[in-house]
Amino acid sequence: MSTVQISASDVNKLRQQTGAGMMDCKKALTETNGDFEAAIDFLRKKGAKVAASRQDRESNEGVVIARTSEDFKRGVVIELNCETDFVAKNAEFVAFGNEIANAAVQNKPASIEELYNLEIDVENSRIKIGDAIIDKTGKIGEKIGVSKYEVIEGDKVVAYIHGNYRLGVLVGLSKAVAGADEAGKDVAMQIAAMNPVAIDKDGVDATTIERETEIAKEQIRAEGKPEAMVEKIAAGKLNKFYKDSTLLNQEFVKDSSKTVAQFLDTVDKGLTVTAFKRVALGA
Repeated sequence: MSTVQISASDVNKLRQQTGAGMMDCKKALTETNGDFEAAIDFLRKKGAKVAASRQDRESNEGVVIARTSEDFKRGVVIELNCETDFVAKNAEFVAFGNEIANAAVQNKPASIEELYNLEIDVENSRIKIGDAIIDKTGKIGEKIGVSKYEVIEGDKVVAYIHGNYRLGVLVGLSKAVAGADEAGKDVAMQIAAMNPVAIDKDGVDATTIERETEIAKEQIRAEGKPEAMVEKIAAGKLNKFYKDSTLLNQEFVKDSSKTVAQFLDTVDKGLTVTAFKRVALGA
C-alpha cells in the first residue's frame, strides 16, 4: 500500500492532463506512489483508455427516466445511453440513471452541461456527474452519456415511464385537483402511444403548418380537383391534421367518444394540459 500522501491538486493536475475521472486519477496516483508518468500509464491500461477509445462508437441503447419533484410542480426526463441492450437492462446502470434524474430534479440545471457539473454520491464520495460517467464508461467498457434532458413546470406535473425505460413522458396540468394523478397518467399514456406534435393547433409551428398544407395541396391536385377548390380542401385537410396530431383534439385512447380535452373536462371543469415532453430511446 502506498504511503505517499496524494493531494487534491495532484489529482486535479492528472485530471487536466488525461481527462480521466477524479476517482480514477486518485487511484492511479495512489497505486503508483504519486509518479505522474506511471499514473498516466496506469490510466491508459484501465478505464480512461476505454473512455477515450470509445468516443466514436454508437450508443443508441440505454434508459429513459422521468421524475417529478416531491411537490409535483416540476418534472425532468433524461435519456442515458449505452451501446448494448445487455448494459441497458443492468440494475446498476438503471440505478445510475435514476441518480442523475434525481440530481436534475433537485438542482434544476439549465442544460446537459450544467447537469454534468452536478455532484452525486459515488462510493462514499461526492463526484461530478460528468466524472461519474467517465468512471462508468471505464468500468462498463461501453460509451455512455446523457443525450437528452427535458424539463417542465406546472401546477401539477405527472411523470410516466413506458416499455422498460424505453420511453418517458412528462405532463403538466393546469390544476392540482382530485384525480389529477390518474388523469395525468392517462394523458401521458396517450402521448406515449399517439406522439402528438403540440398541445393544440396554436402550438403547431409555422414550418409544420406550411409543410402539411403543401402536402395536402399536392394530393388534391394529383386527384384532379379544380384549382379553385384547392385552398378550401387543403384547409379541411389541415383541420384533420390538427385533430389527429394535436393532443387536446385527439380522440382519447381509453374512450374514443371523447377528445382528450373533453376527458380532462370530466375530471375537473377547465382542467387542461399546459405542457408535455415525450422522449423515446434513440429517437
